[in-house]
Amino acid sequence: MDREEVRAYVNQYCKLRDIQYAAYELHARKYNLTSKELFVLGIIWFAGDGCLQSEICERLSATKQTVSAIIKKFWKLGYLSLTEAENDRRNKIVRFTDAGREYAKDIIPPAASAEIDAMAELEGKDIIEMVRITTLFSNCMKKKFGEIKDK
Repeated sequence: MDREEVRAYVNQYCKLRDIQYAAYELHARKYNLTSKELFVLGIIWFAGDGCLQSEICERLSATKQTVSAIIKKFWKLGYLSLTEAENDRRNKIVRFTDAGREYAKDIIPPAASAEIDAMAELEGKDIIEMVRITTLFSNCMKKKFGEIKDK
């Protein structure tokens, strides 16, 4: 394919990605959250017995400052607890408090259910193919954006 043809597909793909991202944004706004805050809550929710702050950063490809600010907000509200990690005292284990679990239970499980229900409307082979192709594209994007020279 020539670059113009590829550009048209990039535009089409970006519109689809934006539709997905807007769904998260709209759900987050119902609870006066940003989508990043929603994603942080979701990661902690499904982590079970907590997760490291560094794991949240890695998962979201977010800076430590961004994740720290989000965690601090929910910590001040009494929704999260922070415990020093045994092997690295600078890294914190983030967990829901009882109040946090109560707060998040009406936000995260419905969003997760919507994701599962949406994907379940696809056939199994299409789900597998979508994940396979998205993985390839995501890895290429990471590589190509990493090759952009800083000014």
